[in-house]
Parts: sequence; C-alpha cells; structure tokens
Amino acid sequence: MQDSLYVALSSQIALERRLDTIADNVANASTIGFRATGVKFEDVVSGTGPRSVSFASSGNTYLSGAHGALTETGNPFDFAVQGDAWFAIDTPAGTVMTRDGRFSMNENGELMSIEGYPVLDSGGAPIQLDPRNGPPKAGADGSLRQNDQLVGAIGLYNFDPGENFVRYGNSGIVPARTPEPVTDRSDVGIAQGFLEESNVNPVLEMTRLIQVQRAFENTAALMRQTDSSTEDAIKTLGSK
Repeated sequence: MQDSLYVALSSQIALERRLDTIADNVANASTIGFRATGVKFEDVVSGTGPRSVSFASSGNTYLSGAHGALTETGNPFDFAVQGDAWFAIDTPAGTVMTRDGRFSMNENGELMSIEGYPVLDSGGAPIQLDPRNGPPKAGADGSLRQNDQLVGAIGLYNFDPGENFVRYGNSGIVPARTPEPVTDRSDVGIAQGFLEESNVNPVLEMTRLIQVQRAFENTAALMRQTDSSTEDAIKTLGSK
C-alpha cells in the first residue's frame, strides 16, 4: 500500500511540473520570439525482480525547436531570424540568446533590445550605428548599411539549450556554454521588417492542460483510496 501511495505521489509531482510549464506556455502565447517549454519524464525503478516498483521522475525541461510564424511589421528596427540561430544581447546575466528581434537605436547609435540591452555582432561586441543616418538597411546575412556604407552586422549564434535550461525574461535563454557564431550557412539569415511570433499553439496547450488536470485529479482520488485502505487495515489489525 505504501508503494502505491509513493507512486501516486511521484506522479502528482510530475504532473504539477507539467501543469506549471503548460501554464507558462499559455501565458506566453503572444510573446514575440518565445519558444515553448516541454517536459520529458522517465521511470525511476526501485528494487529488483518481482519486487521492483516504478516511480515517475520529476522530469527534465527542454526547449521546443519549432519555429514561430513570421509577421511583417514594416519597422526597419524589427528583425526575425530565419533558420536555426539566435540573436545575442549583453545583459547583467551575461550573454543571452533570444529570438525577439524588436530592436531600436539609442541617441548614441547603439543597437538595443526592447529591454534596453546592447545587441551583439558575431564577435560578441555591441553594434554601433551612426545616429545621424537613420535606420540601417539589413542584408539577409545580417549586414547593416547606412548611406550604402557597411557599418556592422547583427550576430547570429548557435547554442544548445540542453535540459533544465534557464530563461532570462520572457523569451531569452541563458546559454550553459559559450554560443558559437554562425558562419557560411545559406539556411540561416535575417528578415528585416518582420518579427517571429511565439511558437505556442494555444488550442493544443489548453487541450494538454485539461488532460493533465484530469490525470492529477485521478491520481488524487487514487491516493485517497489508498489512504482509506490503509486506515481500514490498521483498524482491522488493531481490533485483533
């Protein structure tokens, strides 16, 4: 009986974590550049042979690799990554990867993220523009020109978020290892005047939310039943 109680408890812990990730995905269904969080669970086996018991692990989170839809804005300071790469911004937490390309130019000509952090080039340096020459024109490779003069390039990076990754803000990811700049890849580029929407499917996530809630309720009912059976057994044994 104790084993069934512990199995049900491990299941509830796993389901609670899944509920948290689904709720976060739904809350960020409209967040630019957001990548959904998934959770991978494994069986944890205790004991051997016929006495072995399988418990649910607490789960490891992973980042969805699906691309969000591109929306045209016409804003010359909006950028979308095309392909498997990320922008890099310099934050108090260090270099952060993001797909949110809502940038702007401050009075000093620095290209900044929507949170006010410098956008980095492929060498890891802040991008410096000429504030007197207005918005730059971006090439598909991320190169930036003002008055037909090359003034810099937006860096694109590869990195592996890995399991149990760390978010920064809504759409940023703190890389566990130093990200690698993308070089000589025709399948990766930048679209100016576009933004990448969240890759969350709200209808699918709500369906999953309902399924997880039902599973959580069923597990809670099993725990109550197990607890009741334990009490009945104690009463029966105690009366003898």
